[in-house]
Amino acid sequence: MGSRMREQAPLYLAGAAAATTVVSIAAFEILLGMAIVSLLYTNKEWRWPPITLPFCLWVAGTLASTLASGEFHAAFPQIKKLYVFALLFVVYAAFRKLSQIRVLLYAWALGAALSAAWSMLQFARKYQAAQAAHQDFYLAYVAARITGFMGHWMTFSGHMMMALLLTGAFVLFAEDRRGTHREKPWLLAAGVLLAAALLAAFTRSMWLGALGGAVYLVWNWRRWLVLSIPALLALLLLANPFGIRERALSVVEPHGEVDSNQHRVVTRRIGYQMIRAHPWLGLGPEQVGPHVMQYIPADVQLPLPDGYYGHLHNIYIHYAAERGIPAMLALMWMLGQALFDFARALRRLPRDAPARWILHGAIAVSIAVLLSGFYEVNLGDSEVLGMFLAVLGCGYAAVAGELSLEHSAPISQGWQTPPNPI
Repeated sequence: MGSRMREQAPLYLAGAAAATTVVSIAAFEILLGMAIVSLLYTNKEWRWPPITLPFCLWVAGTLASTLASGEFHAAFPQIKKLYVFALLFVVYAAFRKLSQIRVLLYAWALGAALSAAWSMLQFARKYQAAQAAHQDFYLAYVAARITGFMGHWMTFSGHMMMALLLTGAFVLFAEDRRGTHREKPWLLAAGVLLAAALLAAFTRSMWLGALGGAVYLVWNWRRWLVLSIPALLALLLLANPFGIRERALSVVEPHGEVDSNQHRVVTRRIGYQMIRAHPWLGLGPEQVGPHVMQYIPADVQLPLPDGYYGHLHNIYIHYAAERGIPAMLALMWMLGQALFDFARALRRLPRDAPARWILHGAIAVSIAVLLSGFYEVNLGDSEVLGMFLAVLGCGYAAVAGELSLEHSAPISQGWQTPPNPI
């Protein structure tokens, strides 16, 4: 029994590390370290996903940018954040069965649902406080939104977005076998709670990402239903739960500087100036914020619009300005290849393949992250980055597991007894 526990330790620790990304960054990072040690201790085969090369180029670009800037101490937080990327490799090495990925989904759904439930209590309290103080709720709330178990509403919304799409992928694409027909109802209920929390968080970038991922899922489930999405959105705005209509319309009718529309325009333009001046290696990790004032376009009047200027609120512009265009392209290569690999695997699998749900979920989450990244540096949050990397690791584990059966057993048998189980 003890020997079996030691052999299973990498799986348990890797799963716990991935699951706790939605609950606690401290727990996540500690468990990740323990998972790495257990993998080394048990001599478990360390597998390298196909996106290892672009990841190595991303690391090289980060280190080169640090050396060029000379700001080693300031860059240390971003160098340290490369540790989070280990979760991709840990999950890919430890997860060998589809049932293990399914348990991780349940853990994510449970943790995210608990965070969502807490956030709804936060929302009620904030609403009551604004009413008691005779404040305009919208103006008071946008600057101090719900956060769930996280420290910021952006991090919280990123979790809600990804967990919602993963649960949606399972409900729509998981085959009704091994009890999934009993699990889908409570996952559907969790998804409703996650959607409500995401709406109440007022995070427009994550709304966009969730919409993009949802359109992908619906298109691949029942294509004709995509036509109903605009009508559903219109009904949602008419019903106006949590007062979201005003927030949605703020995209074109902002409340002065409260909605940060002009702030993001300015940060993009500052980013363009930085990229023109330092196209190859950027300013260096953590050097965007300290140098913002040096790159303000001549026609931008001071004072700058209210907002946070520590990063550029766009992963494409920010990473190009911070670490150079080659490093940014390496990261995009990594994410783009993952999308391509998952889509290719789906094309090769029959429609009843058990792993289709996680591949669809991984694609939907990737689309959501890439879309929301146009308006926020969502991969700058270790909790969001960690969960996203774990999803990619699960996607690649599914690819390896299903394709290993392609010439050895019918796909419909799942991953029960392949000759060389992943």
